[in-house]
Amino acid sequence: MAQAALKPELANENVSTGIDDGAREEIAQALSAILTDTYYLVIKSHIYHWNVVGPMFHAIHEMTEEQYTNLFKAADEIAERIRALGHKAPIADAAGPKEAVVSMDASARSAHDMVADLIQDHEAAIRKMRDAADMAEDKRDFVTHDLLVGRMTYHEQVVWMWRSLITDKE
Repeated sequence: MAQAALKPELANENVSTGIDDGAREEIAQALSAILTDTYYLVIKSHIYHWNVVGPMFHAIHEMTEEQYTNLFKAADEIAERIRALGHKAPIADAAGPKEAVVSMDASARSAHDMVADLIQDHEAAIRKMRDAADMAEDKRDFVTHDLLVGRMTYHEQVVWMWRSLITDKE
């Protein structure tokens, strides 16, 4: 009996919320790719949190901690939305590294380079979320659209704060 608990199988859930099966699958695949990017950002933010040095240490250390905590919670919300659509989270084929826009290369040497790298990844994630939000709205999945608008709002604020931290101009 314990082994069955380790290998969950979805029952035929017959989700009937006004979004057709094909649309739910397409949205779940897009969310799975976003979930992958979110986890990559959790990991990269944590790596930079541990390894940042220099005059900006404290600010970056604190900001990355706030961000990886937020991103980890967001991953749960995204996965739960995939489940609400009647799919496993993540859908294996859609969540692979080939679909990721966030790089797992966390080899930036300086604090400035770390922040610039995070900005690039957050902006790439925003672009992917924007496309998925548009698609979800077109398919009348307003819940996913709302979730993604909230996530884009967060990521855009993060980009603004990171840019403000590393700007050379007053």
